[in-house]
Amino acid sequence: MPSQPQRCLLLAFAHPDDESVLAAGVACAYGGRGVKVVLATGTRGEAGKPGDPPLCTREELPAVRERELRAAAEVMGIDELHLLGYRDRELAAAPPDTVREQLVRVIRSSRPEVVITFDPNGSNLHPDHVAISRFMSDAIAAARDPRWFPEAGKPHSVTRLLWPPRRPWEIIRAGAVESRPGVDYLIDIRPWAARKAAALRAHRTQHLSMERIFFSKPDTDLVLGAELFRQAWGPPPPSRPADDLFAGLG
Repeated sequence: MPSQPQRCLLLAFAHPDDESVLAAGVACAYGGRGVKVVLATGTRGEAGKPGDPPLCTREELPAVRERELRAAAEVMGIDELHLLGYRDRELAAAPPDTVREQLVRVIRSSRPEVVITFDPNGSNLHPDHVAISRFMSDAIAAARDPRWFPEAGKPHSVTRLLWPPRRPWEIIRAGAVESRPGVDYLIDIRPWAARKAAALRAHRTQHLSMERIFFSKPDTDLVLGAELFRQAWGPPPPSRPADDLFAGLG
């Protein structure tokens, strides 16, 4: 009998650290199960903060944040990292045809069943978050159509698109997570919480945000123990919230 193709999870975010905040646990969990985990990052985060006290100059920040991203990806066991190379805070102005081709190539080469990216509001209306959501939805549609970029590989249909809910750490802290609308997948990542913490800490220049969200709170273990996702489209999970991103996909 022919072997089953390797499953793949594709993460698409705007900045270095988005992936660690929102999906480091599932990257570790599914990578540990033999799922190929691919990350596409839109910018190098040069509009972010260099730390307090600063860990580098403003001019050095893009290269430093790229190194931090690569360090976090190594902690998470990311199989492929694709840097799209656009300027922070200017992703929405990137040429759509170029971004479409970049992401179609990523989709067709990695062939993910499940894609995670920001919701259409970018979670917090950050223009780069909104842009990567728009670009990824556009690329998913184009990747399945053989008329788009025929030289970019065999067409591929993504089966399920997921979005992290807005401020998932606040939802977890509020409790009764299972009853919250928009929590369609509740993934227990407690076995990988230490690796998620290490991925977060790899983004050293962003330590103020990491402390504010995670490490300065008395319930750090609670918040590091779960990740939440909303179903955008695709086959609905057999139950809500499901405990597996691939639930119902065979």
